Amino acid sequence: MATEIKAPTFPESVADGTVATWHKKPGESCSRDELLVDIETDKVVLEVVAPADGQLSEIVKDEGDVVQSGELIARFEEGAVAAPAQAKPEASAPAAAGGNEPVLSPAARRMADEQGIDPAALTGTGKGGRITKEDVMRHIEQSGQTQTSDAKFAPQPVVAAPEAIAVPLSEGDRAEKRVPMTRLRARVAQRLVEAQQTAAMLTTFNEVNMKPVMELRTRYKDQFEKQHGVRLGFMSFFVKACTEALKRSPAVNASIDGNDIVYHGYQDVGVAVSSDRGLVVPVLRNAEHMSLADVENRIREYGLKAKEGKLSIDDMTGGTFTISNGGVFGSLLSTPILNPPQSAILGMHKIQERPMAVSGKIEILPMMYLALSYDHRLLDGKEAVTFLVTIKELLEDPARILLEL
Repeated sequence: MATEIKAPTFPESVADGTVATWHKKPGESCSRDELLVDIETDKVVLEVVAPADGQLSEIVKDEGDVVQSGELIARFEEGAVAAPAQAKPEASAPAAAGGNEPVLSPAARRMADEQGIDPAALTGTGKGGRITKEDVMRHIEQSGQTQTSDAKFAPQPVVAAPEAIAVPLSEGDRAEKRVPMTRLRARVAQRLVEAQQTAAMLTTFNEVNMKPVMELRTRYKDQFEKQHGVRLGFMSFFVKACTEALKRSPAVNASIDGNDIVYHGYQDVGVAVSSDRGLVVPVLRNAEHMSLADVENRIREYGLKAKEGKLSIDDMTGGTFTISNGGVFGSLLSTPILNPPQSAILGMHKIQERPMAVSGKIEILPMMYLALSYDHRLLDGKEAVTFLVTIKELLEDPARILLEL
């Protein structure tokens, strides 16, 4: 039976998408729920899976074609295909022997194979006990098989060597490679330019002594990880310090809508994450109610999703304030660009030991420069500087974060 394969229904904020990668060719057999094609939008990559066992009979939209929501992209022929029983003999043998072989989705099986995870160790939460990709990601988090860094809240992408340069270049060679921008990177570029053209953007700086936070973390990191199952990093301290500072400076948490100023009675903090597709900003919703462990767990989940390209529209929608950590790449000082329609963004940087004057004496302290870029149409210098000083004071005496002093 022939079935039409259509593009997913895009969210209201997404106009169209681009066919990124076809994972199956016409005539190639596939099983139900197996990935057929990736469709890239301005914000996320959407997966289209096979509706049943069968094969693609025709591809209507090739890679690179722009598609609208619900538009026909391929035709699919349901039913038996040649030699289906021999497609995955390793999966059928255990089932015949014991009958309790776990059922994995194609994406989950692929991730389990890549990570070397035994399917028998996984617990499925899908329909009928089916193991989903999220179940595998959860197992990886709990077993600590992924390598994370305390400050590196965003996993750094693995960049493949350009195919255009396949041989060593001799003197005089001027090789070039031209590749199209991804839709996400193009959209990010557009928004960054819009932010600089529409906002009266200004940046103020300060520095913070990270020694108190580092000592507190060193003292309790093992107990924290044992108790909460996640490592204690620096980002959770910054998120909590920002939420407290936002409560004291409501204008920093506000946004401009036409001729109105919208004051938000909640703190949805976006955390800028670098992925191989471009910059994305997943949001910690109601961060003011989250504990340090909640923040670390959520950031870790977002990091894994960003690495796999699985962040959803809901993960990145909204946000009243943003934190960007250029320090994970070694940046000592920068001026972050606003994330419209937000009125401010905090830039974190590398922790650098420097000689500092303390009570008339020179001490070597781990210092970090902080940068707050803000919209001068909404915020005056006094409010912006007061907000940044509040963050500095909270981080240099982290007990105040817990006591809300």
